[in-house]
Amino acid sequence: MRFTEYKNLDLVEINNTVLNKWKRESCFEKSISEREGAPLFIFHEGPPSANGMPGIHHVMARAIKDVFCRYKTQRGFQVQRKAGWDTHGLPVELGVEKSLGITKEDIGKSISVEEYNAACRKEVMKYTKEWEGLTEQMGYWVDMNNPYITYDNRYIETLWYLLKNIYGKGLLYKGYSIQPFSPAAGTGLSTHELNQPGCYRDVKDTTCVAQFKVIRNQASEKLFSQVAEVRGEELPVYMLAWTTTPWTLPSNTALCVGPEIKYSMVISQNPYSNQRALYILAEELVSAHFGAKGAEFEIFGESLKGSELCGIEYEQLIPWIKAAPGAMRVIQGDFVTTSDGTGIVHIAPTFGADDDKVGKANGVPPLIVIDANGIRQPLVDRTGKFYRVEDLDSGFVKESVNESYREFAGRFVKNAYDPGLSESDATLDVDIAVMLKQQGLAFKIEKQTHSYPHCWRTDKPVLYYPLDSWFIRTTAVQERMIELNKTINWKPEATGSGRFGKWLENLQDWNLSRSRYWGTPLPIWRSEDGREELCIGSAKELYEELERAVVAGFMKSNPLKDNGFVPGDFSGENYKKIDLHRPYVDEYILVSPSGKPMKRELDLIDVWFDSGAMPFAQEGLEKLGGDSFGKTADFIAEGVDQTRGWFFTLHAISTMVSDKVAFRTVLSNGLVLDKDGNKMSKRLGNAVDPFKTLGEYGADALRWYMLTNAQPWDNLKFDIGGVDEVKRKFFGTLYNTYSFFALYANVDGFDNSKPQVALSERPEIDRWIISLLNTLIKDVKAAYEDYDVTSAGRMIQDFVNDNLSNWYVRLNRKRFWGGVMDSDKLSAYQTLYQALETVAILSAPVAPFFMERLFLDLNEVSGKYKESSVHLVMMPEADERAVDKGLEERMELAQRASSMILALRRKVNIKVRQPLAKILVPVLDNRLKEQFELVRAIVLGEVNVKEVEYIHDTKGLITKKIKPNFKTLGKRYGKQMKEISASFGTFDQEMIYAIEASDKYVLMLPSGEVILERDDYEIISEDMPGWLVAVDGKLTIALDIKVSEELRREGTARELVNRIQNLRKESKFDVTDKISVEIEELPEIAESLEYFAEYVCNQTLAREIKLVAKPNGGAEIEWDEGTLAIKLIRL
Repeated sequence: MRFTEYKNLDLVEINNTVLNKWKRESCFEKSISEREGAPLFIFHEGPPSANGMPGIHHVMARAIKDVFCRYKTQRGFQVQRKAGWDTHGLPVELGVEKSLGITKEDIGKSISVEEYNAACRKEVMKYTKEWEGLTEQMGYWVDMNNPYITYDNRYIETLWYLLKNIYGKGLLYKGYSIQPFSPAAGTGLSTHELNQPGCYRDVKDTTCVAQFKVIRNQASEKLFSQVAEVRGEELPVYMLAWTTTPWTLPSNTALCVGPEIKYSMVISQNPYSNQRALYILAEELVSAHFGAKGAEFEIFGESLKGSELCGIEYEQLIPWIKAAPGAMRVIQGDFVTTSDGTGIVHIAPTFGADDDKVGKANGVPPLIVIDANGIRQPLVDRTGKFYRVEDLDSGFVKESVNESYREFAGRFVKNAYDPGLSESDATLDVDIAVMLKQQGLAFKIEKQTHSYPHCWRTDKPVLYYPLDSWFIRTTAVQERMIELNKTINWKPEATGSGRFGKWLENLQDWNLSRSRYWGTPLPIWRSEDGREELCIGSAKELYEELERAVVAGFMKSNPLKDNGFVPGDFSGENYKKIDLHRPYVDEYILVSPSGKPMKRELDLIDVWFDSGAMPFAQEGLEKLGGDSFGKTADFIAEGVDQTRGWFFTLHAISTMVSDKVAFRTVLSNGLVLDKDGNKMSKRLGNAVDPFKTLGEYGADALRWYMLTNAQPWDNLKFDIGGVDEVKRKFFGTLYNTYSFFALYANVDGFDNSKPQVALSERPEIDRWIISLLNTLIKDVKAAYEDYDVTSAGRMIQDFVNDNLSNWYVRLNRKRFWGGVMDSDKLSAYQTLYQALETVAILSAPVAPFFMERLFLDLNEVSGKYKESSVHLVMMPEADERAVDKGLEERMELAQRASSMILALRRKVNIKVRQPLAKILVPVLDNRLKEQFELVRAIVLGEVNVKEVEYIHDTKGLITKKIKPNFKTLGKRYGKQMKEISASFGTFDQEMIYAIEASDKYVLMLPSGEVILERDDYEIISEDMPGWLVAVDGKLTIALDIKVSEELRREGTARELVNRIQNLRKESKFDVTDKISVEIEELPEIAESLEYFAEYVCNQTLAREIKLVAKPNGGAEIEWDEGTLAIKLIRL
């Protein structure tokens, strides 16, 4: 058989042909079935939502997962990976509302809950085909045929089981507290949702320092009387409090001070009304509000501690709603600071968690209205607007609502909530601040930028709102979660100890309730008085409770039984007979232990619970008690935005239910930004279409670029030019290396099944590349084991580009050309074959398509492996006996020297084909000379120089200068740097050579000893007349750049060889074709051929070379500053 040869590199075509092979031969399925009985490597797939199109960042995340699943398969593990779909929650509901042109308020009115949820069920799988297409096209092996789907009844049933487990441990409770609430979405949010990346944004809002008028009574008399006694004037007294949310001022019921903070009394005047008064604020913040261009002020009397102000009463700032007794007084709280504001915090208990907490601790009532249904409510309704007067209880309006409220009633507290308003329209904050200014109750109004939370799905501002919610008591297992987290291998480690660890340290109870329609219903039924409740843990249990309800007369029949559901039958067909969603479960009335009717709590659960429960729920209760149910994953990976999302919920649920970690290793990848570092968005037009990119470049180039350009956890500045560069420089180089091998292997009929030439009998260059290859195997596998795909890919890339192609193949081309298949030639073929095969296997996890093609092209001829795919082949083992570090070091010296000399050639534009006479190598020790001598022939051949001369004394030949590295020295000798820098300027040549010859040099200075290490200085050599000098560490090389006539003639001959070879290639001649050459007669050509005609003929397989005036039909090529005509004739 012949090795397949290709006309060009087409990664997209390779993608398609390999993909067809995988499908045809069920390669993915084989990668699992053929490992049956092998040790398991457990991987959990985070479920995406298919109601939106996948983006380029999904390629990154899925490629990371794929790499390590493929690698572990190649290490002999069985790696089952089940796809999943996240199908509930806000993203789906908001998309449906938009498509139907409705809002949450329309559900149950213009559209039934049943119709709405049916639309959600359809919407959620809208882009399934696109997701499956991307997954397939990018080469992500995951079982898409049998995914877990979170809306599946068996999945929901398992969630109920977990909730009952948590409930049974006393960790699920109902509570009334201030929680993040999204008016735009119409539901509360959990703290981990609020801490998704990008939720907190800088916004520019109207802020207000309001002045609260102190009531003169026994508690405040000393403030008034002191001024009267000392100044002889009666002044009103005001407390100054700053807020970034003026819309909450109508709900103020207290002012809070820090008990140990010192407060000043300042006599000044209001900047708007010019009213003279006594103002109270924190001593540290007086200068922030008085002085500068404002009115004159005087600090009056001694400062007061916050605790001395407690109990002072003040007039209601905005008396729209009658406050309850006990409101409008000064209280104290530990959360008050003097970092900004006035050191006095305005307290609105209905709109702040701290406000609510400190208000309850001090017995301060919240400001409450009574709605038309007779229910006590905060001033703002759940759509984000002040209650309309007509929506309030008429009796309450008559008794407690001021007429001035009507002007503001029905106004949205944020313009973002009102579809009829834009950001440029006047806000409620502005209007309230202006009203206070007109009333002489605003001390300072200004625009300020501050961080404000936004809903992660609607992008609209969040309110803190009093909610009656169900909570998971995560704080009860906080210490255990922290303890378990320390056992998890986080990549990077800083995410686990930092972002995730800090989150756990400041953990709050998990708000589980969501007041929506499409999601997992909370499985708790309660009696009307709330004294009895039941948490259902399975469909079977619900079935049994419905049977009891029928007997009790609360249900006419059992709906599950009516639909033919059979408890204990876990088949998909059985579970399709029921629906555990709303509105159906809302209609089930169960019976309490005492015989009372119980109705389901109408809440849904947080959608993050759905995904966090997948280690249990993906298997369903059928697997309850089995090894796979809730099994800890060996590896998971998702974007950094999941740190406080999926990673947290996985960890929390597993800790509470199983008291163990949900995952042992987690890799958190960074964001994919545009090439300028901006976030990608369709609106900005900088989003990259993954389908288009895959269609143009193929999956391998895209994957390789994304995974090796930067560590996955760093943000990637995506540049399509980088993908193209990877395609050319890595895949192009590897393709060319294979093409070179295939071309000559086919000519020579190379058969890799023949006995291998013993390593000891192979040339040193072969033993060197094999040594490097085995070092590569060891290092790449270590990187994979450490979940460091970036280092693995870079090491492979460097090996292919720098060592295999640019060094080994280039230095050994002649061994493959012509001649008989002797031991030396066979060794060259076997060595190159081994290198290509090993690279294909090592690289397969990162570039699955190209490496499959490369492996098959090699193996289909050699038949070495019985496996039909590289992804079924075990990773190679490093042969330590083949590793020769001394040989590697010598060859690295040759590469360094060659690189230095070639750089000097480029400096003066002398082509490599132009031979030069000599290099000088100063040897600081005998070992350097011995090492260089062993690679002397390789270096001279590589750089086209005739000889090397070693010199021990460079005085008078090479002048060197030394510069200190301030960065490294400064860290160790900061105070001595001035002295160290000055001493460097005094070093003579002898001193510089002594430093250069030492790994560590002790420099004695008046201020003390300084140890100079390699990185602490840079040595620069000055060029000599007719010579160029380069320095790299201890290695210095001088290149003679004078070109003699003899050297010039040889350079011309070498240039001719290159041009003729290029013409052979362009003419599509076979490598074995003999030719005749006609060349335009130019003086320099004739002179060169007089000496080197035989050399040119041998190199180009030319039988003869004729010099003619002008070849008939020849090719015109560029030559120096003119042209040259050459004609090739195939013989």
